Amino acid sequence: MKKNMGMADRLTRILAAMAIAILYSINLIHGTLAIVLLIIAGVLLLTAFVRFCPLYAIFRATTLKK
Repeated sequence: MKKNMGMADRLTRILAAMAIAILYSINLIHGTLAIVLLIIAGVLLLTAFVRFCPLYAIFRATTLKK
């Protein structure tokens, strides 16, 4: 896997995942919506930490600075 994600993109994904986790922890979201959003948060964190986004690879996009 070739890295295709820049620092701003990684930070945005981490912050979005943290926001979802906080909303869940204070019971603002619950039920099926909470499960779906927590799965999305997990994917966001995983892609942020490995610095690779499969969708970027499909569209040959990158947010890395040259």
